[in-house]
Amino acid sequence: MTFVTNSRFRARAVDHLAVAIGTTKGLFFVSDSTVDGPLLPANAVLAFAQLPSGRLLAATTDPRLGPCVRVSDDGGLAWDEPGARQVAFPADAETAVASLWHLHADRRPAASETVWAGVEPAALFRSDDGGDSFELVPGLWEHPDRPGWEPGSEGLALHSVVTHPERPDRVIVAVSTAGVYRSDDNGTTWQARNQGIEARLRPGALPKSGQCVHKLAVDALDPDVLWAQTHSGIYRSVDAGDHWESVGHVGEPDGLPSDFGFPIVSHPEEPDTAYVVPLESDVYPFTPEGRCRVYRTTNGGLSWEALSEGLPRSNAHVTVLGDAFTVGAGQPCPLVFGSKSGHVFASVDSGESWRLVTSYLPPILCVRVLE
Repeated sequence: MTFVTNSRFRARAVDHLAVAIGTTKGLFFVSDSTVDGPLLPANAVLAFAQLPSGRLLAATTDPRLGPCVRVSDDGGLAWDEPGARQVAFPADAETAVASLWHLHADRRPAASETVWAGVEPAALFRSDDGGDSFELVPGLWEHPDRPGWEPGSEGLALHSVVTHPERPDRVIVAVSTAGVYRSDDNGTTWQARNQGIEARLRPGALPKSGQCVHKLAVDALDPDVLWAQTHSGIYRSVDAGDHWESVGHVGEPDGLPSDFGFPIVSHPEEPDTAYVVPLESDVYPFTPEGRCRVYRTTNGGLSWEALSEGLPRSNAHVTVLGDAFTVGAGQPCPLVFGSKSGHVFASVDSGESWRLVTSYLPPILCVRVLE
């Protein structure tokens, strides 16, 4: 499908990336060095998804109506009216959606029109009609662990959804600060899956829940292999979250300079390969030493290497949020991330080299490579 926002914007070739950028002040489309936008102006665009049909969905915060899902069926030229597709709790829930944190387009063949939406306060919604309507998933909302969940600095948000390509009933989510929860019956019941992950407010403790997980990613070839960037480090699971192992190796020769950060993504075709953008700490959430570096592991987290060719190497105090780092299909794969300072960097060779695509956008909240 060709994406067009006006006569200047086209995804013209395989190596010319078409990217959607959600910011605090609208949506932008970027192709090569061409930038179009803002679309949905004055709206914060916290999440973005593309369905197999080509439909585009943007999770926005409308100044008048609050959180909405906006839909485009023409590649971004036109968007439906705000409020037409609000994600809302049932009246008896006695609460309201504060923000829409995440949209996940389910790519399983039997669920090609299914969209999952993660919100604050931590809850999961599901649409089976391509985003035209959403219903609360009650099993997670009514979970007996919920009274013990506490909000993090950005609230109590469900920000990651992972679906299993070979198991139609498996859904895994991450909540900050409740941790990882898995359902093996399509959302009816949920179990905490945090064994091995330290809790943010209880150093050294390994409770059942209460972990501050920032983002989840799934391995390219084995969907039971998961990656988690958390407040307390980077973790990997080889059994769908039943057990987790810390893999940051901070301070070691082939380790990370810091294992704090927000995003984590995995290579779409190479197993055991993941990428992170380390930040100094929660107090100083910037790239360490003022150097912008992406780190990659190709061996399941046993070692990490810095990828910095083309990235700023000094005076670069960059912050990348959890949904602002994305990977596209292909070998080598494209990688794109955006910063809170409005800069977008892209690689078309699996991270070996980078280039500045555009700059001086509003603070960037989410990034997606379009197909």
